[in-house]
Amino acid sequence: MVGFRAGDVPPTATVKFIGAGTAACIADLFTFPLDTAKVRLQIQGETKGPANTGHGPVKYRGVFGTISTMVRVEGPRSLYSGLVAGLQRQMSFASVRIGLYDSVKQFYTKGSDHVGIGSRLMAGCTTGAMAVALAQPTDVVKVRFQAQISAGASKRYHGTMDAYRTIAKEEGFRGLWKGTGPNITRNAIVNCTELVTYDLIKDALLKSSLMTDDLPCHFTSAFGAGFCTTVIASPVDVVKTRYMNSAPGQYSGALNCAVAMLTKEGPKAFYKGFMPSFLRLGSWNVVMFVTYEQLKRAMMAARHNWVTPL
Repeated sequence: MVGFRAGDVPPTATVKFIGAGTAACIADLFTFPLDTAKVRLQIQGETKGPANTGHGPVKYRGVFGTISTMVRVEGPRSLYSGLVAGLQRQMSFASVRIGLYDSVKQFYTKGSDHVGIGSRLMAGCTTGAMAVALAQPTDVVKVRFQAQISAGASKRYHGTMDAYRTIAKEEGFRGLWKGTGPNITRNAIVNCTELVTYDLIKDALLKSSLMTDDLPCHFTSAFGAGFCTTVIASPVDVVKTRYMNSAPGQYSGALNCAVAMLTKEGPKAFYKGFMPSFLRLGSWNVVMFVTYEQLKRAMMAARHNWVTPL
């Protein structure tokens, strides 16, 4: 019998679904402090918000300045504030947007071997929108926790379930889906740029025989996808974060939030937190995609050994 290699058989939809969620959670564990620093920098300049009421403004300067200030003022645990909601988000969010991407792409190509850029973009938009519709409450809670100053006794949320209850009680169940519009826009952009760029870079490297389908190829493709995604998605990401973290009635909508930012802080406000965003998204992409590719192979090998008699 010819020896089995995991790469010889395409992974099933279930393998992709579970693998994507698991890989995304592992990536979040490594990069969560950078995401928290990004959120703090993005909301800096706002005069009020539900997660920081009762505290004077804290000035953050740069990625590592933000992290060191948080550790000094609030303690090291503040860097992982909102991690539980973050992992809940990734398990539901990444499983759909990444795990179903290839299946939806095949649906749009109707089984054709040729996969055009249009099919890739449509698949990215579709799975991104589906993921937001499912995971939006976890994203709202994650952002609220990350924006909340942990020092002092006047914390608004005292646990993940308490945050869900408090938001639903004070803002209604619609509060848990606050910012769905800008989040769908952001994730359509992120998904299209991230997955399509990763797909295209990886295909180009393999077709040109510059690399084989292994770790260096996955690393290069993921890093390139992270940079392109950060450049394109940053403005929408900042608006999404500001709007999700805003007090009820502070903005009439996401567009009003964007206009207020432009008027009060200028165009540069849309790229607040760019460096931590890039460091986070670049490193997250590398950890996630490399882990995802290895998990797919390991799970397919385990599946083969399970179904093949000795």
